[in-house]
This record gives sequence, structure tokens and C-alpha cells, in this order.
Amino acid sequence: MCTSIIYRNGDSYFGRNLDLEYSYNEEVVITPRKMPFHFRMKEVLKNHYACIGMATVVDDIPLYYEAANEKGLAMAGLNFPGNAVYHMAAEDKDNIAPFELIPWILGQCANVQEARKYLSKINLVNISFSEKMPLAPLHWMISDDKESIIVESMEDGLYIYEDKIGVLTNNPPYEYHRWNINNYQHLSPKNSQNEFSKQLDLNPYAQGMGAIGLPGDFSSASRFVKAAFLLNNAVSEKNENANISQFFHILDGVAMVKGSVITPQGHYDITVYSCCINLSKGIYYYKTYENNQISAISLFQEDLEDTSITRYPLIHDQQFCYVQ
Repeated sequence: MCTSIIYRNGDSYFGRNLDLEYSYNEEVVITPRKMPFHFRMKEVLKNHYACIGMATVVDDIPLYYEAANEKGLAMAGLNFPGNAVYHMAAEDKDNIAPFELIPWILGQCANVQEARKYLSKINLVNISFSEKMPLAPLHWMISDDKESIIVESMEDGLYIYEDKIGVLTNNPPYEYHRWNINNYQHLSPKNSQNEFSKQLDLNPYAQGMGAIGLPGDFSSASRFVKAAFLLNNAVSEKNENANISQFFHILDGVAMVKGSVITPQGHYDITVYSCCINLSKGIYYYKTYENNQISAISLFQEDLEDTSITRYPLIHDQQFCYVQ
């Protein structure tokens, strides 16, 4: 249960809501250029692009949920159960485990065009990180300042879709979401007009009636439509503060409130965190469910020639600005 978006307004901004019933002790992690990326079936990347993103760190290995590199390429993995299929190793392919895909792409690709070339050679293999950490069924959104693609590994192969909408959620596959949005083309941010009947004198009685029928539930199909509507109608001044504010407002529009979604196990899905990455400046902004004050960490404030990761634990306690 997640929502990812790309917002371009002057600078480009990439981020997501992570919607889950629990936390994996995630942190904001910076991986410098000379901290080796190890892969199960490929050679070690001893030198690569530096990255910043949210990750769970296991044995000093960052398992990124989403991240962006120093060149402005970003990538997020979202839950895709029942549809994601990983395969046996293939001799003529780059065999990459799903948990390795973000460092493999972001470590070597400066933009979406380069990512496409690497993806054309990839076979996502059914190799878990460990016995205690089985593979997550995922699909991915990859974006830069010009374009975006969606990547889905399914039973009959790897699919790469051009993403003109700027949104990814979860099931069904992306092709369904891209088709389903046609059902909402009549929605508008403007006041509604009487198309019901020329024989009846019908008039809007409140603002916002042009969007009656916009989904408001938390299913992935509905979140996709609502996020697409908010994103593609968003208006903001072209400066950092306004864009960051607008970005989080869009994510808030599809965020989960504790108690609104109950899992079959009786747990509550919540928006564990929301994040926004300025792809031009390498700044990672985030807020958590418990603390809705925005925190910011810059990739370029660190020594990117270092050989070890830098970790920033999340600030979960609610922060207040007291005015006296």
C-alpha cells in the first residue's frame, strides 16, 4: 500500500507515501561513491553515483525503499503482491535480485534513458536477502527531470511502461491504472455545468462539485486516480518552499489515517512516512505519521568520496513551533 509521484515545477520532485501496518526501523541513508555495492550474481560496484534515500540497514547494507542519486535519477519500489514474479537465473542476462535493483540502477545510470538500457538486460532473480527476509513483491517507478517509467516483472517477462501520468500505486498492474483513468475524464477542478438535462434548471450549490465522483477510498486503484487528479491539476509558485509544501499536500490527499484501513490480521495500515526528494539539489525531505514537521537532509552536505554509509534516524516525536 503506497503511492509514488513525480512533480515537475521548475525543479523536479520525486517521492512517496509508505503505507504499512508496521515499521522496519527505516532511516534516511546516504551511500557515498566509494562504498561498494555488492550483488549476488554480478561484480562489485566499487565506484558509483552517490545516493540518498530511505532504507532499512542490515549488516551495513542499505536496503532502499526509494532513493535518488547525485545525477537526479530517482527510483521507488512499491508493493505488487500476486503479480510480481521473479525468475531463475538466465545466462544471457544481468541477474539481479529485486532488493539489489535500486543500487544497480541508481549506482550506474544518470537518467531514465540510461536506465532503459540497463533494464533491457536485466532478469530479476528469485533470490532472497536472507532466510529471515523473504523477497518483497514489488514494481518500480523511475524518474528524472524529463521523463518517468514503470517497471514490472511478471510471469511472462519484464514490462517497461512510459509514465505520462506521474503516479504509481499498487495492484492491479500499471496497464490497468493507465486505462482506468479514462473513466474519470469528465472530472474538473472547475465548477460543474448542467449536462444532466436542458429541461431542468440545475446549478452547483458549492465549490468543488466539478470533481464529484473523484474516489476517496484507500484502494490502490482509487488512490491512483485521486493522486493523478491532484498532481496534474496542482498549481504552485516555482520556488522550493512552495513546491515542497504542494508536494506534501498532494501526498496528504491519499494518506492513510490510523483506523481507516484494517488488515485481515487486525492491524492498522498507516502512512508510516511521506518523502519528497529535490532531484536537482539532492535534498531529501520527509515527515512521519507521528511527526508531521518536515525534516530535510542534503546529499551534498556529506563527503561523497567516503567509503561508508551515513545514517539519519527518523525524528518520530511530534515537533512544535511554540508562538508566545
